[in-house]
Amino acid sequence: MAGVETRSTGRDSLFLLADLMVGTAETRHRVKIRNLSALGLMAEGDVPVMRGSRVHVDARAAGVLSGTVAWREGSRFGIAFEAEIDPNKVREALVSPRVEAPKPMPYAARLSAVTTYRADPAKLRKI
Repeated sequence: MAGVETRSTGRDSLFLLADLMVGTAETRHRVKIRNLSALGLMAEGDVPVMRGSRVHVDARAAGVLSGTVAWREGSRFGIAFEAEIDPNKVREALVSPRVEAPKPMPYAARLSAVTTYRADPAKLRKI
């Protein structure tokens, strides 16, 4: 039965680095998220998890996703989410700019921002 697709929801392939916490431990393990669907994800990393472990994935812009390890094979494992998510929102969070670029100042404002240096005549030396 290897190679037979048994999932009922589609999934998107992507590559996203994330931090994973197992159970209530605060230790963070760096993992690679390989694919994502509304109901779960596949991650890869050297993490001490087994089937049934509760985990929290900090996907940065996408937020913290909580779930349970559904399977493990080598360094890859699947996580079933506690609640369904919108994978499109995760993708949007990854491509949207985090910091807005500063707007250029008008020419007059830049000139007024320059301070004039005034030397103390007592500290000047003659050449």
